[in-house]
Amino acid sequence: MPETEFAVVGGGLVGMAVAYGLQRRGHQVTVFDEGDIAYRASRGNFGLVWVQGKGAGMPDYARWTRLSAALWPEFADELKRKTDVDVELTQPGGLDLCLTESELADQVARLEGLRDALDGNYPFQVLDPGRLRGMVPEAGPAVSGATYFPEDGHANPLFLLRALLGAFRAEGGRIENGGTVSAITPTRGAFRIETERPWEAAQVVLSAGLGNAKLGPMVGLNAPVKPNRGQVLICERVQPFLNYPTVQIRQIGTGSVQIGDSKEDVGFDDTTAPRVVAAIARRATRLFPLLENVRVVRAWGALRIMSPDGHPIYDRSTEHPGAHLVTCHSGVTLAAAHALVLAAWIGGGEPEIPYLETFSGKRFQLSSAA
Repeated sequence: MPETEFAVVGGGLVGMAVAYGLQRRGHQVTVFDEGDIAYRASRGNFGLVWVQGKGAGMPDYARWTRLSAALWPEFADELKRKTDVDVELTQPGGLDLCLTESELADQVARLEGLRDALDGNYPFQVLDPGRLRGMVPEAGPAVSGATYFPEDGHANPLFLLRALLGAFRAEGGRIENGGTVSAITPTRGAFRIETERPWEAAQVVLSAGLGNAKLGPMVGLNAPVKPNRGQVLICERVQPFLNYPTVQIRQIGTGSVQIGDSKEDVGFDDTTAPRVVAAIARRATRLFPLLENVRVVRAWGALRIMSPDGHPIYDRSTEHPGAHLVTCHSGVTLAAAHALVLAAWIGGGEPEIPYLETFSGKRFQLSSAA
């Protein structure tokens, strides 16, 4: 039976960031990737490196997100050196555009709550229509205002996955493609990974997205994740008009416009729905009327991986030491922290991040008991 020190189950952005982080620290890592049949959030990702608004109800998530955003320039440079892949990171700050006064007021209230929870260290700005159009002249007359956060940015998620794969292999990592992991069985001091051919691993990291709900209990870990669909539209290339990423729309370097503004509880259905596509397009043209006659060239649906509170789950099994769980819906934003910080924690180090235990799946068991 082939053996490995670490088996990382799941080869999307989350799994590859952790796998790369472990491999670059000298561990022997094998990634088990399901292949094209997977519900892969990575290929439907919007590409934001986003801080603004994350952490409402869990300030430690805001701290973690900000740490990752701060690490992203170093992370992107390292990937470029090792693979010659430019992940197209830019961090000019980001905008959350609002179409009504009440929408803006709710957004400001959320950010003020985060600022209070972080002792005032949360530098967002509220933009009235005049200030907003000074930054983005093409914003439509229906826009009531926006919030701006200076640490936000975006990257190319497909280039990021390519760079992580290349850097991981360059460090000596191994990828087993096309085999679904059907079971993980703890053995005496190791784990048996059941796939097309069984493997033995000294330690295992579950980063299989929605698959973690099934795999987690096999090694004593709780991953109550469910799918949430988001739909994305890609429009033809237009003249540059948007120098800041927004929650709803971003323009990439080639001029193409990416639009995504939906959250749907539809189970494991990752198809597109004309009704939702139309609603996304209507809102986009209200935000930016210049998009009214721009052609959509493709659209897709993808499934987010959502925990009950929307925040990541990071855990280490006490029942079966050596088993770890990593799951979140912010694979791009948190990629830098996963590779440069979380991997050290998984590998047995204790980075000076005192709040990582906050993200344990035990919080859901405690809330159920209460």
